[in-house]
Amino acid sequence: MRSLGLNEILFILAAARWTLLLSACAFVGGSVGGILIALMRSGRIKALRWFAFGYIKLFQGTPLLMQLVLAFFVPGIFGIDVNPWGAAALGLSLHASAFLGEIWRGSIEVVPRGQWESSAALGLRYWSQMRLVVLPQAFRIAIPPTVGFLVQLIKGTSLASIIGFVELTRAAQVINNATFHPFTIFGIVGLTYFALCWPLSAYSKRMERKLALASR
Repeated sequence: MRSLGLNEILFILAAARWTLLLSACAFVGGSVGGILIALMRSGRIKALRWFAFGYIKLFQGTPLLMQLVLAFFVPGIFGIDVNPWGAAALGLSLHASAFLGEIWRGSIEVVPRGQWESSAALGLRYWSQMRLVVLPQAFRIAIPPTVGFLVQLIKGTSLASIIGFVELTRAAQVINNATFHPFTIFGIVGLTYFALCWPLSAYSKRMERKLALASR
């Protein structure tokens, strides 16, 4: 057993960059999938609506930990070698797309029906209505819950440690196994997560207050 020193603490803090990078990749991937899911859920094609509905229920109704484990092991069944980084990014992206898709679908449906009717009266077709009228308004409404979900996604990256991806939590586990100072080590980890997430939470609440004032 070795002592807990500055090098060990710096190793833990340096791993936060992988937490941020994984969160960013998962958010980008989830955003691409999420907008597709939202458009399918709010679209006029019944088969696509049902597909999106099932996709959302599947990923919202199963644990993220299980999704990450499957993302790591299932490709191997088909002879595809996936490293922990790729599996974590894939699993979190699929998870994020289900939640973001539902958030954005709700934001689209909140847009007053009169906006649809007015744009239709101007001769706009469905996709032009979405692009020019509905989505710009839905985007503004979706900002607070989207930022709130990003906070949850950052914290959810800690589960990637189960498949061997060395992010903040996994780095803390490695150092704790070598030094056995759990209170100090995981206290540092908790403060680091707080430093990463609190500014986003504060921004989300501020946006919610602005939207509440604007809607009065």
